[in-house]
Amino acid sequence: MVATAPTPAPSARPERPAMQRARIAARTLRQDRWWLQPLITVVVLVLFIIYSTFRAFYGKHFFSEPYISPFYSPCLSDRCGLGDAVGNHGVPPYLSWLPSTKYVFTPAIWILIFPLGFRLTCYYYRKAYYRSFWMSPPACAVQEPHKTYTGETRFPLIGQNIHRYFFYAGVVFNVILTYDAVLAFRNADGHDHMHWGHMGLGTLVLIVNAALLWLYSASCHSCRHVMGGKLRHFSKHPVRYKAWGIVSKLNHHHMKFAWASLLFVAFTDAYVWMVSAGAFTDPRFF
Repeated sequence: MVATAPTPAPSARPERPAMQRARIAARTLRQDRWWLQPLITVVVLVLFIIYSTFRAFYGKHFFSEPYISPFYSPCLSDRCGLGDAVGNHGVPPYLSWLPSTKYVFTPAIWILIFPLGFRLTCYYYRKAYYRSFWMSPPACAVQEPHKTYTGETRFPLIGQNIHRYFFYAGVVFNVILTYDAVLAFRNADGHDHMHWGHMGLGTLVLIVNAALLWLYSASCHSCRHVMGGKLRHFSKHPVRYKAWGIVSKLNHHHMKFAWASLLFVAFTDAYVWMVSAGAFTDPRFF
C-alpha cells in the first residue's frame, strides 16, 4: 500500500487576500431599473439645494407673526418682522465687518451651515449621495466605475468624521425650532405683550416640522452611540440601556425620517414665505 500525504487542515491552506470590493466583468447583472432610485435621489437633493440656496440669499418674507421660517431661525436680526417684506437682511452688528454683508449675506447663510453640515455628514445621506452623485458604488451587482477605493480615509471625505459635532449643533437647533413652535401659539398682535391663544395652520406646520427634525436626530447613529456607546455592561446602566433601545428602534427608520424632515423643512419655509408675502391668509382655528 502506498502511503498518501494527509490533507492539510483548512486553516493551513494559503488564503487569497480579500478584495476591497467585488468586481464583475459585466457592466451590470441587474435586469430591473436599478438606476431609478439613484436618479430620484439626485433630482430631489438637487432641487432642495437650489431651493435652499435661493431662499438663503433671498432675505425676504421669512417672518409672519407669529411664524418664522426654519431657515432663518434663530432670528439674527432685530427686524425680523419690520424689515422682512422690504428685503432688509437685518445683519447683526458683529457680522457687519464682513465685505458686502448688507448686500450678499443674510442670516440664513450663517444659520444653514450647521443643519446642512449635519445632513451632509449623516450616515444615510453619505450612502445616498455616494451612490447617486459619485456612483460609488451605484448599486448591488453593478460594475464599480472607479479603479481605486480609499473610503473616508483621505481628504476631503475624512472630514465626515466630524458628524457627531454637527449632531450636537443640530440638537441645539431642534430646541430653537421647538421654541418657535411654542411661540406660534401667540396671537398675531402679541409680539410685544406675548398674548397667547392663537392656533393656526401655520402653528401645526411648525409643530410637525420640529417633531420630524427631532425624530431625524433621535434616529441618528451618533445619537445611538451617545446613548449606549462605551458601556461594558448595560445592566449597570439601566437608564442608558432603555434610551439606547428606544433610539435603536428609531434607527431602523432613519432613512424615512431623513427624507420626511428634509422635504417638510422646505415646505415649512415655503409656507411662511407665502403667508408673509400675502399669497394667502393663514387659516386660524381659534
